[in-house]
Amino acid sequence: MINRDDMMELTRRMTPSRNCFARIAGAYMDADGFEDGSFNIHFGKLSGAETKRNLELAKTVPFSRTNEQLKEYCFPAGAERQKGMWTLLSSLREQRLKDDGLLSVFYEIVGENYRTDKDYAVYVFFGSYDIPVKGADKEWLEGSEEVYDFLVCTIAPLTGDYEPGKPEFGFLYPAFSDRSGDRDRIDIFHEDPDRPQIDLIEKILGKKPV
Repeated sequence: MINRDDMMELTRRMTPSRNCFARIAGAYMDADGFEDGSFNIHFGKLSGAETKRNLELAKTVPFSRTNEQLKEYCFPAGAERQKGMWTLLSSLREQRLKDDGLLSVFYEIVGENYRTDKDYAVYVFFGSYDIPVKGADKEWLEGSEEVYDFLVCTIAPLTGDYEPGKPEFGFLYPAFSDRSGDRDRIDIFHEDPDRPQIDLIEKILGKKPV
């Protein structure tokens, strides 16, 4: 189960004044899953309006209804893990989205497995959160417990000329649990939990979701 307080702690780092993101990359896809342009830019180079707009997109994932719209899934152990996207997501995170070749592979996999009848945008954010120490009385203390490097992905239908609307799918990797990153788990978001993207989830995990 996802702890709502963990998600709120992350969300508070997704504002213009406390921005935790260093990079954003994305691709524009047609309804058949073919790429129609991409970008990759340092987050600090965005204009003020672009920063605010993109933070709102990224924030959709942790700010969603936990354990309803946002659910936690485990990657399989051992060799079974390689059937999914664990290695690719781990590499994208380690490279801080600076490897366009890895991103192209990611977009291609999404295009093959995401089911929609609309053109859409795939955005990927790389962020870092220097997790502060919290005392037994829940007061913040000096020092850091861990640096949590993570990816947020959102998939949203295009509402205009390369303008994403409200995200319909996304994820947070690694999962953020008990104020710590968990590389064995991923938090997956659906705007409509009754219409899950089963094919894409199965591809991400390398197994049928349970």
